[in-house]
Amino acid sequence: MDENLKMPRHVAIILDGNGRWAKAKGMPRNYGHAEGAKTVEVICEEAYKMGIQYLTVYAFSTENWNRPADEVDALMKLLRNYMKNCLKTAEKNRMCVRIIGDKTKLDEDLQARIAELENATKDNDGLHFQVAINYGGRDELLRAMGRVQAKIAAGEIALESVNEETINACLDTAGLPDPDLLIRTCNEQRISNFLLWQLAYTEFYFTPVAWPDFTKEELIKAVQAYNHRDRKYGGLKEG
Repeated sequence: MDENLKMPRHVAIILDGNGRWAKAKGMPRNYGHAEGAKTVEVICEEAYKMGIQYLTVYAFSTENWNRPADEVDALMKLLRNYMKNCLKTAEKNRMCVRIIGDKTKLDEDLQARIAELENATKDNDGLHFQVAINYGGRDELLRAMGRVQAKIAAGEIALESVNEETINACLDTAGLPDPDLLIRTCNEQRISNFLLWQLAYTEFYFTPVAWPDFTKEELIKAVQAYNHRDRKYGGLKEG
């Protein structure tokens, strides 16, 4: 890897293609999801070694509830197991884990595992790893507006003082820097209701590689492409 590469501070990834990858191999879609979960663990470790500080992945969207019931059940089972494995990985790698999305709609046992994982890792100083579960960008904004409204009703803030910082503080990602780079696998070129507010100035990178086949080398390619962008904010070049 080129030592002169400038690392994005925060990388977000839409994990796409698990089902199609499995189908191409003559396997059920759930096999693809299980292999995709293994890829997440690998990329977490490699991203941190490369110098990436924050990694956010899109695991289960608010729209995913519309999938066939057996696939949803299998995904929930996979997420339960992943929470358990993630706790062990986080202890080993000093990873700080945070789940974003509407957790209140998840089963109580899964909510309990999430709370345990977040509490156990909150003081870790390694990779900051965010997993989006039952997450939708529009839903997040609606919930954030509800929190703003509650603050106004409680007299904590005045309506005329509401600004971007107010909204940022009410998002699921409060306290996190916005992503510098968004990666989407399997050649889909849309953001699918992911981090709608946070991606305002993010660079996008699309790859035909399905998520289970995504490797450190593919991550380096994405970072190399990011380094070739002329990043500007409001007409001003970054840095």
